[in-house]
Amino acid sequence: MAGDSMSESTSDSERSDLSDLELQEAYSKGLLKPGLNVVEEAEKHGVNNVVGLKQCLEDFKKDLKWVERLDMTNGPAADIIAKAEGKCVGEDNSNIDPEDDFQREMYFYRQAQATALDALPRLQQLKIATKRPNDYFAEMAKSDQHMQKIRVKMISKQTSIEKSEKAKQLRALRKYGKKVQVEVIQKRQKEKKAMMTAVKKYQKGLSDKLDFLEGDKASLQGKKDSGGGAAVGSAQQKKKINAKRKFKNEKFGFGGRKKGLKRNTKESYDDVSGFKAKIAHAKNNRFGRGGKKNANKRPGKRNRQKMKNRSQK
Repeated sequence: MAGDSMSESTSDSERSDLSDLELQEAYSKGLLKPGLNVVEEAEKHGVNNVVGLKQCLEDFKKDLKWVERLDMTNGPAADIIAKAEGKCVGEDNSNIDPEDDFQREMYFYRQAQATALDALPRLQQLKIATKRPNDYFAEMAKSDQHMQKIRVKMISKQTSIEKSEKAKQLRALRKYGKKVQVEVIQKRQKEKKAMMTAVKKYQKGLSDKLDFLEGDKASLQGKKDSGGGAAVGSAQQKKKINAKRKFKNEKFGFGGRKKGLKRNTKESYDDVSGFKAKIAHAKNNRFGRGGKKNANKRPGKRNRQKMKNRSQK
């Protein structure tokens, strides 16, 4: 690698020395002039061979009818829009800016319009149809098999698009359903937590309210008060109360605390409205002071044995 780099550097230096020697020789001979030295190229002269060009034209020129050629050389048609706007447009169209795309394209359009207006009458004189008949049948550029393939591909593409749209809708519905489910579960957990807190408070004696035992009735009543459960409230009002069910609820209770209901309280101890002296002090009343004590007392074992022996004799 080092040898290659050394050889290249020596070759470059030799070339520079040779170029310097050539320049010195040219300067000594007077070939170089002061200033920039540019190679002067000879001027090219174009050859206008009119006779040869005409001969070539006669060689490939064919004397055909106009129907075979259909060539027209026309100027542009009259600019109706410019005349309507009051603009002055000369016949030579010298005022058209070639850099303006709109003006240039409109010039081409008017030129094609003038050509069509001149060519159609000539074609009609030659009895050449210029309009396609109603029953014209043209062979398609593509075969029926190719079009069938395209149709199948388009249908499959449309089907895939519909499937993707349905999948998107299903994903959205699943997300919404999952969201609703999570909200319901959170609501239930919140209600359960609130109920357990109320029960603990009641057990500890911090509260004497039993509203948490009503459960759904309280929620329905809240909805009814807010106006959301009007239909449910009216249905419950219309429903008849079962007397038997009401009696059993009063007798056996319908939830709530039963323990200690028969204990005396200050109010029950002071209440003597149910006391009757005649019944309490009656002589034949076994619950009073008088009366026969132990009227239905069971005989002892010895007496029962004697009574049994007597009955056997």
